[in-house]
Amino acid sequence: MEHERIIHILDFLTRCTDKQHGVTIQDIKRHLESQTNMQDVSPVTIRRDLERLERSGTQLETYTGAHNTRYYYMPQKGFTFNEIRFLTDSVSINKYLSPQQKHRLIKKFEVLCSQSEVRQLISRVSLDGRETPSYDLLENLEKVHAVISEKRKILFDYGKSDINGKLVYYHKQREMIPCRVTYFNDRFYLKCVDETTGNVRTYRIDRMKTIESGARVKRIPELPKPEGAVVDIFEPERFAVVRLRVKRFLLDEMLDQFGKFASAQDDETHADCVIIRANIGISKTFYQWLMQYGENAEILSPPDIRETMAQQLCAVLAQYQGDHTTGSAT
Repeated sequence: MEHERIIHILDFLTRCTDKQHGVTIQDIKRHLESQTNMQDVSPVTIRRDLERLERSGTQLETYTGAHNTRYYYMPQKGFTFNEIRFLTDSVSINKYLSPQQKHRLIKKFEVLCSQSEVRQLISRVSLDGRETPSYDLLENLEKVHAVISEKRKILFDYGKSDINGKLVYYHKQREMIPCRVTYFNDRFYLKCVDETTGNVRTYRIDRMKTIESGARVKRIPELPKPEGAVVDIFEPERFAVVRLRVKRFLLDEMLDQFGKFASAQDDETHADCVIIRANIGISKTFYQWLMQYGENAEILSPPDIRETMAQQLCAVLAQYQGDHTTGSAT
């Protein structure tokens, strides 16, 4: 009974107190009587329980109110309130959790807050109108992490969209060794090494299902560390130091994209531009990514990357020349 009483007191302090809201010995006594049916618990016993909680490492603070009444509260409950609010907002805006999953997770955070703080946890961060997917991302992540920790190969079905937007799953016998889960552009990916070829393969975890562990491996291969900035989750063909002339209003965006691998200086020949020098992973996606900036971004060097960009742009231009009605839907 003694241990049970202390647990109820700790739960009451966790849920009902913070720096602005304390409780008295009499408040705790009334709570035990009304909520746990523990009658006739003396104030001395409750005060002794509070001392035991403090000796066990629970941080309790007090302040004196009207009529010299002492109020007890818990100033710190593992996470600060701002940390809990950040976590709940992160759950709220996750595109890959169903409303039911979000509600279940946020309810778990609520037990770390006082009742007055719970009302402040309502997320005011909104998402676009994208439909919530039907798969269970949390379950997929749990299975993937388990396979990695067990040092086993991974087997799964992988989905790709058909013309109706439905995922069509296929299963291939793979010799894939899962190495790392990576979060990139709002999605979770699994990085694997093909044991047969040694190539790095990348899979979206939200498109995996029927995840199972395969044969045990001696060790998890080390993935190559990026030598520069990347604009895609997939492995680049190579890394190269690229000089870009971009309009000045793109400076923040470019430095955010390239991070520590970039530097910038004023363009002495174009007052409205800056020169960005960055070590960048070069792939087909790099050229596609740069195209979104149109005339506001230009590759200056190396010559071969500039030439490839020119070829890509000519190919795009060719698509828009001639009879644009050819192949249109009737």
